[in-house]
Amino acid sequence: MPKAQFPLEVIPLGGMGEIGKNMTVYRYENEMLVVDAGLMFPGEEMLGIDIVIPDFSFLLENQEELVGICITHAHEDHIGAMPYVLREMDTQVYGSILTMALLEQKIKEYGLSNSNLHAVKPHSSVRLGKHFQVEFFRVTHSIPDCLGLAITTPIGTIVHTGDFKMDQTPVGGDNMDFGRLAELGKKGVLLMASDSTNVEREGFTRSEKEVGSVLKDVFAKSDGRIILATFASNIHRIQQVVDAAVMNNRKVIIVGRSMVNTVNISQELQYLKIPPDTLIEMEEIDHFPKNRVAVICTGSQGEPMSALSRMASDDHRQMEIMPGDTVVISASPIPGNEKLVGKTVDLLYRLGADVIHETASGVHTSGHASQEELKMMLNLVKPKFFVPLHGEYRHLVKHAKLANKLGMSSKNIFVGENGQVIEFTKDKGALTRRVNAGQILIDGLGVGDVGNVVLRDRKQLSEDGIFIVVMGFDRLSHSMRVGPDIVSRGFVYVKEADDLMVEAKEKVLSVLDKCEEKRIHDWTGIKTQVRDGLSRFLYEKTRRRPMIIPIIMEVS
Repeated sequence: MPKAQFPLEVIPLGGMGEIGKNMTVYRYENEMLVVDAGLMFPGEEMLGIDIVIPDFSFLLENQEELVGICITHAHEDHIGAMPYVLREMDTQVYGSILTMALLEQKIKEYGLSNSNLHAVKPHSSVRLGKHFQVEFFRVTHSIPDCLGLAITTPIGTIVHTGDFKMDQTPVGGDNMDFGRLAELGKKGVLLMASDSTNVEREGFTRSEKEVGSVLKDVFAKSDGRIILATFASNIHRIQQVVDAAVMNNRKVIIVGRSMVNTVNISQELQYLKIPPDTLIEMEEIDHFPKNRVAVICTGSQGEPMSALSRMASDDHRQMEIMPGDTVVISASPIPGNEKLVGKTVDLLYRLGADVIHETASGVHTSGHASQEELKMMLNLVKPKFFVPLHGEYRHLVKHAKLANKLGMSSKNIFVGENGQVIEFTKDKGALTRRVNAGQILIDGLGVGDVGNVVLRDRKQLSEDGIFIVVMGFDRLSHSMRVGPDIVSRGFVYVKEADDLMVEAKEKVLSVLDKCEEKRIHDWTGIKTQVRDGLSRFLYEKTRRRPMIIPIIMEVS
């Protein structure tokens, strides 16, 4: 009798229909393999939220099935949730040397051990559980040491590309392993899950080395100080900035905690090569002529507390922007950050700096594959089934259409959503049930304690303010003895709205009289009546809906 075959389940917990918080589960029989665990930056509507991570409660409920986590690369949208996952679950984690080093630095900040982290090299493989054999192959992206995964299962091979672009002239000299991809395609691939971020861009993505040429030109033409902001994880970009600085006899200053940490680790592991005596401390900047220094800092996304934003706001304790400075923002805004970046650029111009930031200026290129590279990946791997990953819903649909144009049957292409289980056998696939998936909001030290109700209250407070009514009631007779006193914040300026405050107090007294007539004596009932009555009154008078909080104090 042949052994019964179980279906392979693909369960995205993040990264489907959104940019960020990538997390994908592959499940066969009673074993689960997780690929990546990233974060996402909050949208404008998430007031006060620091970061967003996937809801991984499905993993917690089935953690006895978890055989390991494989990380494709060290960007925050792929490793940012790992400290929260490892705090809840004890499992083995595999990734490249640089990825594990940066992840170790991150989890140390949370007081977690690095004993479960395992560094692997391209062409190596690991057996995870009974059903998964994971082989690692090299891909090129905007950070060194990126890996794709070839996952062997009892019913076929999965190719999980991770983030990639087909850079023919990579800065580090490590090309994507086209040969291995072709071999896998020739042997037969059951399923490919692939990055969709840049599917709307035609042609090929520019090589990182082309950015280096532009930066060298900027450095050669600038007579003053150069301040360049980029992602701390963009080690290839940092290397090219250093190369341009050395070529033009400039000292380099690294600013920003995450930037300093990344540079130190990358130097130690020799992913970043900086000649001796090139780096100096910020305190030494005035010891050199303006045309002999360059600053590499965080803040390419206009983050309020970043080094560049503080310089732009003239709030940096060690450095101020002055006329003659050239500021290069070597990154494109993450969707949602455009306003922050625009504000930073405006402030820099006001301080007299020359700002280079447009994509057309050539000081940035993407790390993600454009249409022709996505086509090439599909043609190399030749998967039977295809699941687009990592993108907003339109990106997933367009990637699916791209595969269809290459001859893949639409019956074999599956566009899913977070929590949607996609089941595969050797012969067919299907969208089946759903599991719990969503988002966990991180606010300070709070993990998941801010939900939709709290966000709604914050939104209401930010838009219409707060209106507090304080009343003192006799404990026995339930009659009001003190008040009502009204405190308003963020609603109207009290001194200019005396008439409104007087009318509001009269309205409260009128509501209390009706409560007495209806024999409403419980505190909850009185508060509800006051809140409802005031809400209608204030909306009629101002067309605003402040948060109304009645407070009853018992007095003897």
